[in-house]
Amino acid sequence: MEKKERPGLFNRFLNVIERLGNRLPDPIVLFIILMVAILVASFFAGIAGLEAVNPADSETITAVNLLSGAGMVRILTEAISNFSAFPPLGMVLVVMIGIGLAEKSGYFEAAMRRAIEVSPKKLMLPAIILVGIIGNVAGDAGPIILPPIAAMVVMRLGYHPFVGLVMAYAAALGAFSANVIPGMSEALAMAFTVPAAQIINPDYTGNLLMNYYFTAVATVFLLFIIYYVTKKITVPRLGTYQGQETVSNEPLERKEVKALRWANISVILAAIFFMIFLVPENGILRNPETGSIVQESPFMDSIVFILTILFFIPGLVYGLVSGTLRSTKDFGRMLSDSMATMGSYIVLVFFAAQMLAYFSWSNLGPIIAIKGANLLEAVDASGIPLFIGFILLAGLINMLIGSASAKWAILAPVFVPMFMLLGYDPAFTQLLYRIGDSFSNPITPMLPYLPLLLAFAQKYDKNAGLGTLISALLPYAIVLFFAWSALLIVWYLLGIPVGIDGPIHLPES
Repeated sequence: MEKKERPGLFNRFLNVIERLGNRLPDPIVLFIILMVAILVASFFAGIAGLEAVNPADSETITAVNLLSGAGMVRILTEAISNFSAFPPLGMVLVVMIGIGLAEKSGYFEAAMRRAIEVSPKKLMLPAIILVGIIGNVAGDAGPIILPPIAAMVVMRLGYHPFVGLVMAYAAALGAFSANVIPGMSEALAMAFTVPAAQIINPDYTGNLLMNYYFTAVATVFLLFIIYYVTKKITVPRLGTYQGQETVSNEPLERKEVKALRWANISVILAAIFFMIFLVPENGILRNPETGSIVQESPFMDSIVFILTILFFIPGLVYGLVSGTLRSTKDFGRMLSDSMATMGSYIVLVFFAAQMLAYFSWSNLGPIIAIKGANLLEAVDASGIPLFIGFILLAGLINMLIGSASAKWAILAPVFVPMFMLLGYDPAFTQLLYRIGDSFSNPITPMLPYLPLLLAFAQKYDKNAGLGTLISALLPYAIVLFFAWSALLIVWYLLGIPVGIDGPIHLPES
């Protein structure tokens, strides 16, 4: 008999994580348990008078007992609004209209089959990773749109669909602060960095590109890092897909090639249409006051719906030309079928929205974050140990508070002035935070995309649980921490500015 090779130590560790994670209750039940735990914690924290001073405005934040009369009233009266106002819910459902039609009509499959027929296979995985990293300029669209597409692409390459899911998710979120195109993350970070720096220097201004040199280089560097983790850990560990979902390997028929050609032409024309309103300096999709494309512009506000249209149009054209869409009944069925797959996600979102709302109302998140920041400040570290400590603190807080702007609103008034007093420029401190906020993104349960990723995963394996995803994403988080940190240390030792008007050290007065 053939002797079975024993998995390595790291793979055994991941297998343990997967088993323990999958022993957790169903995600819906897990969120219910977390809801109860937060309510109980808020009761004891409120009774104990747990509080912390907010460095942003010097006001005292006090833990709120949600099991009080007022708390119970709020729980009952705001349950519906918690669900309906859950930020990614509408975005996900709207995007799925476009993605669903493009998938059900056969456009996605035909496009991927054709791309693989004419493209070197070695370039497909790096291309997905690059799209994931650069896609963060569009904000939330990347981790929502890319993983299901990537799953179908990697199946065509002979890999397990989970490879595409976790690789794309890790690229979109684990490298969130890396990009060659300045976007929303830069604007959000700067909005809190500048006021925090003005506590020490009232004349400080900052700019959107003060981290650009570092983040542009990190884009290329992390592409190779994520590709390495995928090839060396994810692909071997997940093995061959044994499920029922399949993607055809036969070459496209002439009718399919024709339909694909017209579908691609249609999406190009649609993109040109939007560019007409975006490229001119007075374009209606730009900020009417500043002319900016990325800061408070109609383009960024409508990016999700624009992407939906850019998926919807080629899906419609492909279906009409190829014959997969022959009647209005086919049209309605395709859209309904795509939405039907989101049923479990919608139920999950209801309970996730309540849990996140309770955590926010209780004030436990900010209090924990502030006390953690004070602890790091009390250690009085300096140099590289201080940088790594701050990155780890930001990553740890990311496990409790998902919003990047909310975390930085709390941390910036503490650490930007503190680092300035130590001689470090606010641009450098902002970069440290953005690294810490990025590497742990793939595994934080406080981002609403993880339940969505689970819904995608269960399409291929109904038994997949949070443990399955966390164990597959954990190697990315670990390696990304060391990769981001190593790049930072080298950059710091070389003394290269991190961006335009973004030195590491403050100029000597």
